[in-house]
Amino acid sequence: MRSELFSAENLERESAQPGMRLQNSKMLKIALNGETMARVGSMVAYQGQMQFQALGSGGLGKFLKQKLTGEGVPLMKVTGVGDLFLADFAKDVHIIDLEPGDALSINGSSVLAFDSGLQYDVRMVGGAGMASSGLFNCVFTGHGRIAITTKGTPVVLSVDAPTYVDPQAAVCWSASLQTGYHRAEQLGLGTLLGRRTGEAFTMSFAGQGFVVVQPSEEAPVTGSGQQEQRGGLGSLLS
Repeated sequence: MRSELFSAENLERESAQPGMRLQNSKMLKIALNGETMARVGSMVAYQGQMQFQALGSGGLGKFLKQKLTGEGVPLMKVTGVGDLFLADFAKDVHIIDLEPGDALSINGSSVLAFDSGLQYDVRMVGGAGMASSGLFNCVFTGHGRIAITTKGTPVVLSVDAPTYVDPQAAVCWSASLQTGYHRAEQLGLGTLLGRRTGEAFTMSFAGQGFVVVQPSEEAPVTGSGQQEQRGGLGSLLS
């Protein structure tokens, strides 16, 4: 049988050692020998013997935070030995190595998988209060690898000058950065008449670090899964 489908670039990439690697730009391969944490529903194939256990948001505390804030990662624990393939609606996949002392603040919707040795918590983004109806992110720390996704090819901005990003386009950033909310749209007669730029607020970043920005805007999602911003109590009771 002959086809360009069977070209070398589409064949499974062999892993020299256990852990994460890119099968291609849209798919993650994990040579598993133990356990890993992955986004619920992200498995597209596996070879070997594996078990999948749903963990919700990773514990009761994280579950409550997810219901209150709308932020978090619906997780499953995968254990076994073999090759695991993960993807998320054909988004681009990127692998980040966290070293001891590193801290990565990331939008929960962009988390695909991470080593079980990493720790994460849901925290409010500094400076993003009532103006943004509360903005929360997952902060990862520890030593290990995390695979994230972006809608399209991102740009990594080095924060060496005041930097402003649309909150729905910001994927992740150095957790050591100082963040805030900045009114980008000028108020005036046009605003009162309903003329809007669509850029009412931007996130500001200062300090030393980086911000990853994707060429697409994520719609705000609450704990109930609706595409809108609501208060935390309403999400908890829904």
